[in-house]
Formats: sequence, C-alpha cells, structure tokens
Amino acid sequence: QVQLVESGGGLVQPGGSLRLSCAASGFTFSSYWMNWVRQAPGKGLEWVSAINSGGRTFHADSVKGRFIISRDNVKNTVYLQMNSLNPEDTGVYYCNAIRWYVDYWGQGTQVTVSS
Repeated sequence: QVQLVESGGGLVQPGGSLRLSCAASGFTFSSYWMNWVRQAPGKGLEWVSAINSGGRTFHADSVKGRFIISRDNVKNTVYLQMNSLNPEDTGVYYCNAIRWYVDYWGQGTQVTVSS
C-alpha cells in the first residue's frame, strides 16, 4: 500500500536548522511531484516547497533562501533542509505526492521553533 512517512521534526531554537525526510513506498516515486505543506497552529494549509520529477525546485516566498527541497529517487525519499528557522515556521509539516489527479499525504511531523 501507499505510504509517506515523515521524520526529522522537533524543537529547535530560532536561527537553528532541521532536516525533514519523507520516505515513500507503494507507488512510482520518481514520476511524482513531491511537495512539503505545513499547517501552523489554528491556521490552514500552506504550501512550502515542491520538486518535480526532473528535479526542478520551487519554494514559497516565505521560505525562499532558507529552505531547500531535494529528492533521492533511489531511496524514494524527499528532503526539506530548513535553515534560519523562526517562530513563524512552527507547525505540522506534511509530505505530499502528486501526479495528475492522484495525490497522497503523509501523517505529518511537528516542527516547533522556540527559545
């Protein structure tokens, strides 16, 4: 069955870094666009970053220059390197896979930026 399993979240001080991972299985990972989407407490979903099947990357303006998305099609894993974190980056981070009308979601991993 399809699985997206996020890991790497946690508590970090402002200015710190975290690296999120999302391990995929049960579908042809290399053919899918992969996204990171987050949800801050009490707010809606916010798209963060995307990487297409060819490796081209896209980032929301709020994280541009601080976050880097990458993928390893051998390990079927997508990563989100998050640098210069600030409290506004706090939330649950979800991994999402999209291809045409099909999309899959992970269970999310909590990121808390606080001193």
